[in-house]
Amino acid sequence: FAVSGFLSVATGFDIGLSTKCVVIPKEMGMCHKTGYSEMRLPNLMGHTSMAEVILKSTTWQHLVHTDCHPHVRMFLCSLFAPICLDTFIHPCRSMCVAVRDSCAPVLLCHGHPWPDSMDCDRFPADEDMCLASVTKEHKHLHKVLPKPACQTCPAVEEFFTHKRVLEVFCDSNFAVKVKLSKRRTTSDDQEYNIECQVEFITQGSLLPYETRSMIQQWLLINEKCTQRMTPTHRPMVYLLVGNIEEGIISVNQVYHWQRKDSQLTLATQKWRYHKCL
Repeated sequence: FAVSGFLSVATGFDIGLSTKCVVIPKEMGMCHKTGYSEMRLPNLMGHTSMAEVILKSTTWQHLVHTDCHPHVRMFLCSLFAPICLDTFIHPCRSMCVAVRDSCAPVLLCHGHPWPDSMDCDRFPADEDMCLASVTKEHKHLHKVLPKPACQTCPAVEEFFTHKRVLEVFCDSNFAVKVKLSKRRTTSDDQEYNIECQVEFITQGSLLPYETRSMIQQWLLINEKCTQRMTPTHRPMVYLLVGNIEEGIISVNQVYHWQRKDSQLTLATQKWRYHKCL
């Protein structure tokens, strides 16, 4: 996105630090598609060294991948890697509030509250020069697509009959077959990227082109469930069955799909001709 399009026109705002322009490092992948390549250091989080910036920002990359708000990337990068202009451009208070309201529940799902360092009251009001909040068009678009939410982790079912699976299909909005694998990061820590291949069994109201990203978001938001489903780096196949209510995607049943699993295969074959009661 082009940064200039989000600026409110008003007077500049500067925190009075002596700063320098540096290239955004490769480790800050979340800030590489922001329309600019250089950042100011120290940044708006008060980090004075690139090592500190990289260390503190990488913990937020996971939140960006959940896509909890259309502008979560812009908001975080404006703080960790502010654009190299004559003055600091803060995010507007309204942008902070919008991102916080959408993303704080995701942080809480992972056991972290919204940090005091990102208290929205510290940011300028929209009449100052700042990165403005979401446009009406973005708000409208954001409401249309159902979103996954933090939820209680459903148990992974290993034993079932094809008749029971068909009953579950009848009570659900969607069922997708997902092949999961996790990749180690360069730092070899617990953070990992979920790679999933999605195959529809029953589509419901989900659209094919958006389902993969939605399932991926659900897996990232509900990380404890995902960790349970990916105990090793060997690919695992699951059937995720769930509902969409009031724009929220929830997964209610998880079946471990193994090669010898004739019951799941039978259920998916019979589903084409099955009539729900």
